[in-house]
Amino acid sequence: QVQLVESGGGLVQAGASLTLSCVASGQSFSTYVMGWFRQAPGKERECIATTSSSGGATYYVSAVKGRFTISRDNAKNTVYLQMNSLKLEDTAVYYCNAGSVCYAGVSQPGDSWGQGTQVTVTS
Repeated sequence: QVQLVESGGGLVQAGASLTLSCVASGQSFSTYVMGWFRQAPGKERECIATTSSSGGATYYVSAVKGRFTISRDNAKNTVYLQMNSLKLEDTAVYYCNAGSVCYAGVSQPGDSWGQGTQVTVTS
């Protein structure tokens, strides 16, 4: 079990940037693949990015590739999601997840979720 807490969401205009943070309480943070998921109203929760234990490998869903950057600081037990050029369709609740397995056609979360942080993008 890993306790995760997201922060950094908010209300921004299209084209703006926002950085989300996820702080883990566990002692084994550096052993987990960490992921960011999002869920918009009426839509499935989708995996949008993951980073390997060391941060050396990343995955992005096509919709965010080139605009979002996932990173981690294992010394701080923190995962980040830098979001640039935000679009209206990025509006969703964003969740971090420990133990994610995500690639083309696969979106498999681990058992540990944060509480979510709302990102709302306006025109």
